[in-house]
Amino acid sequence: MMSKAFTKESEQDDDDDVEGGGTPIPPGSKNYITPGGHQRLKDEFEFLLKKDRPAVTAAVSWAAKNGDRSENADYQYGKKRLREIDRRLRFLTKRLDAAEVVDPATPRDEERAEQVFFGATVTYANQEGEDNTITIVGIDEVDLKRNHISWVSPLARTLMKSRAGDSVTLRAPGGVQVLDVIDVQYVPVEVEAFVPTEVAFPVDKKS
Repeated sequence: MMSKAFTKESEQDDDDDVEGGGTPIPPGSKNYITPGGHQRLKDEFEFLLKKDRPAVTAAVSWAAKNGDRSENADYQYGKKRLREIDRRLRFLTKRLDAAEVVDPATPRDEERAEQVFFGATVTYANQEGEDNTITIVGIDEVDLKRNHISWVSPLARTLMKSRAGDSVTLRAPGGVQVLDVIDVQYVPVEVEAFVPTEVAFPVDKKS
């Protein structure tokens, strides 16, 4: 459950469902996500709630004791940072509450194992004869370096339910292309782990 510690900090941001440019969950859909992606969101939530926010709150409290708050840069920066943290915590809470964890490595019947669904790693050829391999993941797991694409992307939606040997038509802003599906596999998906950043606050508490 969301901690009440941050729900009241900036009530005007309560309707900010998509923080930081995140992709909205399609209406009526679940937030499909791999185990690794789910763990990364949980790790970020725990870091922000238990380490980052308390540290910034303490720094803001210290800064508030130093002169006029309206002219106190440290105080103003801290309050801004708290609003950012609270907005991100609300965003993560909504994502986690709506999460439907799907493990691509879970055994499935032969019929579904041959078709493209969430978590599939698909190799296809474009009209130029170039082979490409992508993995269909959650909206918060997109990683172009690993060729991980969102299940709501035009390419993923075009490939859905296709099989090796099928040809599908991709209609995207760049034009229309016919893609030939070469291979469909379900293997564990590696997701880059959440790496906490050092809590930064421009206050020298020793001064």
